[in-house]
Parts: sequence; structure tokens; C-alpha cells
Amino acid sequence: MNDQEMLRVIDFIQQTRDPLHELMKLSDDDPMWNIIAFLMKNEILGLPVKVASLVQVTGVPYTTSRRLVSRLVADGHIVRTPRTKSGKTYDLHPSKELADSFSKYAVAIKSLIAHTLGMRPTKETEDDYYFGGTPSLSQTMLPRNLFQKQYTENLELRFLLCDDNYFMAMRNMWADLRCNLASRRNFDLLPQQELYEKAADNARRAVSEYDVITIDMAWLGEFAEKGYIRPVGDLQNEGVNPRGFDPIIWSTGLWEGVEYGVPIYCTAQLLATRRDLFSEKGIQAPGSFDEVIAAGRAFHEPAKGRYGIVWDAARGMPVAQSFMFFMGASGSPVISLPRGRTGYVTQGIDPGELSPMIESDAGRATLDYMHRLIDISPYDILDKAWDEALGVFLSGKSAMAYCETMRASRLDGDAHSVVRRKVQYVPQPSGLGASRVTPIGGYLLMIPSNLPEDRVKLAAEAISWMTSHDAMRAHVTNGFPIAPRFSVSSDPETVVVSPLVRVVEKIARRHLLQTWQRPPIPEYTAIEGVLGDEIHAALTRQKSDTAALHDAANRIARILNAGKETAARVSPLRPGTQRRAASRQHIVAAE
Repeated sequence: MNDQEMLRVIDFIQQTRDPLHELMKLSDDDPMWNIIAFLMKNEILGLPVKVASLVQVTGVPYTTSRRLVSRLVADGHIVRTPRTKSGKTYDLHPSKELADSFSKYAVAIKSLIAHTLGMRPTKETEDDYYFGGTPSLSQTMLPRNLFQKQYTENLELRFLLCDDNYFMAMRNMWADLRCNLASRRNFDLLPQQELYEKAADNARRAVSEYDVITIDMAWLGEFAEKGYIRPVGDLQNEGVNPRGFDPIIWSTGLWEGVEYGVPIYCTAQLLATRRDLFSEKGIQAPGSFDEVIAAGRAFHEPAKGRYGIVWDAARGMPVAQSFMFFMGASGSPVISLPRGRTGYVTQGIDPGELSPMIESDAGRATLDYMHRLIDISPYDILDKAWDEALGVFLSGKSAMAYCETMRASRLDGDAHSVVRRKVQYVPQPSGLGASRVTPIGGYLLMIPSNLPEDRVKLAAEAISWMTSHDAMRAHVTNGFPIAPRFSVSSDPETVVVSPLVRVVEKIARRHLLQTWQRPPIPEYTAIEGVLGDEIHAALTRQKSDTAALHDAANRIARILNAGKETAARVSPLRPGTQRRAASRQHIVAAE
């Protein structure tokens, strides 16, 4: 049982007790329950509890309450933690034994409710379902065919998703007591690299292990070209309407004009700054690489446990993606994409015209910037990725952080965040005088090409519901920005609940949201692997910058040339059209 469920159980029990005291006009409350519930709730939320506040919640006279609290302390059920070196003031916490016992009690209550309502099979354990969920979804039209198949044929769908907060929330929504669409065991949530490997392995099976999979938007070209996924254009008949999505974001599911996936969530790369610290020093939020470095130096005091900035710099995916984002902020993609009206184009690309752009002014400026970032970062920044780096900022030890909006939601939503309501988000600072374009990424929901035909319609219905207005709105109002749907991102309630929605909406109005920084070509993951090696080697001084960029460019050129040869073997006609046809033939063969 996670913290969110524990809080829901406490609230539920309290709500069932309140009518009794109101209707029976009971003058004496249950002080023991009030003390334990108050202690546990504040322990989960990371809030301090003083003797005075605990005495006030008991519901009994002051003297009696003080004696009860003192007895619980003497018996070891409540422990005191000094707040100062003198030990004259202290906070109160439930003992480990009390916390463990209450957790077992909460689990028992959760299971009792589930089985009493008759909504869960007796074979399931309490970890298979979820106590809580989103109230607004109780009014949502749930997928009818899935319900019918589940109860008449005992059929359950299986999902392969990414291991992050958004997909955990989605799993919980499906496993909620009220929805009862599936159990938690029907979901495999894997870290990004493992997700890629599992999705590719699944595609090579005779029959798919999963009904619905999710992939990173940048993997689309590879999965489509290899025939791993089937087109989903007919999903419009299942309730998915492209007109409800931001056009840029909807396009992330298209490869060579064919709809292969539906965007489930999007995340924008921003710079988070400590508004309070910047205000104290009278420093403006940075808008350029040089301003980031100057601000970072003003705050960087490692001897005092304070750093200028944190960012994703670990070897592999993290540092490769940071390089692509920073190079994009310098005005250039890592490969020679054609230019469009508002940026570079990632659709309809002729592979014969692609070449690496690493050995360029933008590439050199980017690598130089990353070296300067190291000077104002934690000493082990080259080993930190994603949540590790963000955790430093969340704990109040960094003045700035490059982060995605999905993970940034923790800064105001995490109970243990030290920086809550102290963060200002700004578009990516630029280098070489380029515009402040903001890269967006995220995930697409797909149907595997080797899924049996009799399950395809159910998978489509599941995707339709998961990407519906109500489902996305529920996630955004619970702190998971940003939603791909216009109707959700413009909803006044979602803007109030999640300030990040407003920030991203403003950036979108300025046409600064772009997807070209990580081009979704079939060779993307191989290019990412090269950059993950070579850029990290330069940052650790295993190679000179010149050698690292040169080696990266040569390796990427070989990768792109191999792609050109493959395209030429498929057909001498326009590569995109014929590769798409070959992909469709692969899908037909798999079916």
C-alpha cells in the first residue's frame, strides 16, 4: 500500500465515524483514534507534530489529553525527536511498531471493503487493486466491451508501460475499486531502457504478450519501419478524434503520414529556478547559456551543500538527451533535418539527405556549455540521471534544475519537497543567440502488430478510454502535466491545480514547443547510444572535445549510411512511401 492509499484509508475511516458522532450526539470522541490518525497522516505528509497540536485533536479535555499523550510516549508508541541541539523542543512521531501496526490495519480495511462490495476476485491480493482513484472518473462512461469481456470470458488486458508517476497513476486508475477494469498485475512498468528492450523483444514473439504498449515518441520511426506496431487510424471509430489534440503533439504519433500511435502524455523540458533565492540576490531568471552560468556561480557553495544547478548527465540516455536539447537551444538539430515554417521537419524525411551536424559551431558551443555546467553542479553530476538529479533540487540543495514537466510536478506535489511554491519555470535558455525553443517529448500508446485480431478492438477501446478527455483531465488535476488535448490544457481547473499547464500553454502560444530535438527516425536509438558514449567521454576528460565530436560524427554517419542502403534495397522510388509500404507488408505477414 502506498502513501496515497494510506491517506485515502484514513480519510475514509474518519468519514464513516463522523455520522455516528453527529447522529448519536456523542460528547466523548475516541481520543486514541484521533491521535494515531493525526500522527500517521502528518508522518506521511512529512509535517512536524508538536505536543500542543496533538493535544488539540484528541477531542477530550486538555488535562486528560496531556496525560494520554504522555502515557503513549512513556509506553514507546510515540517517539520524540529533538528540534534543536538543546533538546528543549521536539517533534512527535509514531514509533516503528505503531506505524507498522497501523499499516497492517489499513491493509485489512482496504481488503475488507473490496471483498464486501464484491468487486474483486478472492484470488487477488491487496496489491492487485487500488483504494482511492479520482472522484471525477466515477461519473465517466467506462469502456463497455471491456467490462463485458472481463465478466463473461474472464478476459483481462495486459499493458507494457513506462515506470514513472504518470503510468503508475494510470495503473491505479484501472485497478481502482470503482473502475475494476484490471489488476495491478496486468501492468508491467519498466524503466525507459528496459521498456525499449521489452517492447522490441515482444515484437519478435509469435504472439504479443501485451494488448497495449507504450513507446517513447522518439522510437516511433524504428518501431513503424520494423513492423512492430500496427496503424491505428481506425481508432477514430472508437472515440479517438485527432481534432481534440494539439496538432504538434498529435503529429508525434504519425510516421510517413500514417497514424501509428495516440499521444498519452507529453512533457516539456524547462529550466526550474528558485524564485526565492533569485529574488534575495536580485537576479533575473536566465535566458541564455551565459546567464545560467553566471547565476549558478552566484549560488554555488558546495562546502555548504548548495549547488548552482542540476541536470541529466549520466552516461547513456540522460547525457545524450541533454546534449540534443542543448544543441537544439543553440539552433541546430544533431542531424541535417530540413527546415519548415516554424522549425525543423521530422516527417517525410529522405534518408539519403541526412548527415550528422555534431561537428559544428552549435555542437562545440553545446559541449563547452556542458563543461561549464559541471563546474556549478554537484561533484557526482556525471553519475546522476533524472530523478536523482531532480532530488537534489527538491531537497533545496540547488538553485536551478533542468527538468521535464512530468518530473517537475514532484516539486509542488511531493509531500517532502522543500521547494514547494518556491519555483519559477522558464523556457530553455538559448545559446549562440538562437530562439528559446522548448523540446517536448512523451509517450505514445500503440497496438502491437502481432496481437491476435480478436483482441485488437478491445485494445483500441482501452486506448480510447485512456486518452479520453475525462481520463486526461483526472491526471492533470492530480498534478501530472501536460495533457495532449486542447480541452484539458485550456480547462480553468487544470490550470489552477497544475501551474505547469499555464507555463507550457504560454510557451506553446509563442510557437516555441518543438519535437525535432530528438528526431523520431529509425536510427534514433543508435544515434542516442553514440552520443551517450562520446559526450560522456568528453565530459569525463577521457577524450578531448574535438576527438569526441569527430568520433561521434563518424559513427552517426555510418549509422545513417546504413539506413540509406536499407532504404535503397527496399525500392528505388521515394524512400518514405516504399518503406511505409514495406512496413505494412510486414504487419500483414505478422497478422
